[in-house]
Amino acid sequence: MIDREGLGSFLRHRREALQPEDVGLMRGQRRRTSGLRREEVAGLCHMSTDYYARLERGTGPHPSEQMITSIAQGLHLALGERDHLFRLAGHTPPSRSVRSEFVSPGLLRILDRLTDTPAEIITEVGDTLRQTPLGLALLGDASLRTGPGRSIGYRWFTDPTVREAYPPEERDQLSLLYASGLRQLVALRGPGSRAAELAALLQDNEDFRRVWDTQEVGVQPPEVKRFLHPTVGRVDLNCQTLLDPDQSHRLLVYTAVPGSDSYEKLQLLTVIGAQTISP
Repeated sequence: MIDREGLGSFLRHRREALQPEDVGLMRGQRRRTSGLRREEVAGLCHMSTDYYARLERGTGPHPSEQMITSIAQGLHLALGERDHLFRLAGHTPPSRSVRSEFVSPGLLRILDRLTDTPAEIITEVGDTLRQTPLGLALLGDASLRTGPGRSIGYRWFTDPTVREAYPPEERDQLSLLYASGLRQLVALRGPGSRAAELAALLQDNEDFRRVWDTQEVGVQPPEVKRFLHPTVGRVDLNCQTLLDPDQSHRLLVYTAVPGSDSYEKLQLLTVIGAQTISP
């Protein structure tokens, strides 16, 4: 059963505890609100200000599990706080497994500060959960992807347009990389895992079976990632990775050597945005 008074009080407390800088927002000169404004939180949670305000006042509808998940991420809640929020809303908290798409507040805080850098948070099977604006401009809008196609490894073997974003001379090695990584995850997570599901779906794919049957494991990604962007052309980037071991999520941060041609192209992408990128 929903605890409307408790839910409203908890939401208000968490909102007032957050500062704009905590969630990647700019602090205006005329800010009188303690913490974030309701409309700012509503925007972070992808809902209307009226809907969120009614939840805080204890007069709103019974929020769905999907809505509570969105609120928990928008407020940058830790897992314990997320579980408490679910219980206040009358729902059973989601299991804490490696399949969870709940991003830790620590990773979110780092991502929020990378406003001028291509970066993304991905799951262990390559589903992109969050992107910076420049990450979206470089790699496409991950929110438009659904089903198995959310995984870069699955898309690599089933969508020919994905390979067009990488130099031809590197595509065979990338095929081996994705198949190798999936094989290791199947052994680690076992039957019924997301990795096992993706591997089963790909068994009828000739390109996948060719590299899968080599039994390769431990293939490492290249030190420099090379992308063929449809507008700015080839971009050579280093990729730094930060791992959240509890959720098996990775924060990937792409950087170019200052003064290089790729660095200048990233600056251009900050201007033109993602207008030419498809999902």
